[in-house]
Amino acid sequence: MKERFENRIAVITGGGSGIGFAIAKTFVKNNILSVIVGRNGTRLKLACEMLGELSDYVVCDLSVLEELPGVVSRIKEKYGRIDILVNNAGVHFKKAIADVTDSDYQKLILTNQTAMFSLTREVAHVMQKQHEGVMLNISSMASQYGIPNIIAYTASKSAIEGMTRGMAVELAQYGIRVNCLAPGFIKTNMSTTALDKDPERKKKVLSRTPLGRLGKPEEVAEAAFFLVSPASSFITGVILPVDGGNSIGF
Repeated sequence: MKERFENRIAVITGGGSGIGFAIAKTFVKNNILSVIVGRNGTRLKLACEMLGELSDYVVCDLSVLEELPGVVSRIKEKYGRIDILVNNAGVHFKKAIADVTDSDYQKLILTNQTAMFSLTREVAHVMQKQHEGVMLNISSMASQYGIPNIIAYTASKSAIEGMTRGMAVELAQYGIRVNCLAPGFIKTNMSTTALDKDPERKKKVLSRTPLGRLGKPEEVAEAAFFLVSPASSFITGVILPVDGGNSIGF
């Protein structure tokens, strides 16, 4: 399988930590050169040191939309092509509906949804000329059912799922596949801290997850690798939950 990915170039947003880093690590392990994109240059540099020679990084605030065409252009010029795009970057925001300001809402939508669209559009230009490519969007269990106090986050992730289907249909004519992962409760530093501070919520999370545990970033990464690999060559426009059954748990 590694040989099949030689000379393949992936761009992974938010690849410096958490799920994004796990995806980059899995890609590199399978011989995919992975360019991770994010705002924190120090974190990205450290991540690349851990990932090894099949990695690179670009410092960019994705919410500054006018910078995105240049970012894509530089990656294309350096490596000659872009074969895989993983839209993983995003921010979380927790506040009751009545307290969410218009500014709060628009800021989150800009980062989680609009920036993702703008970057995808620019990468699509590259992939259309290649007549091939794979895009993978990262949604959330929040888009699968109602969770209180995260209305803006839920809206952004629900939109990503709808965009996935629309992109899959429109871009198929160019040989581009587009899919989406919807992770459930995954054991990252952020989620662990939050759940440890709220034992009742942690109990509820585990009680409605049939597999009875939190997921690992590596398990999301393996699902991501499947969806960008030739093993899924006839799959496009799907939303795949990676949640231990949480979204169907009772």
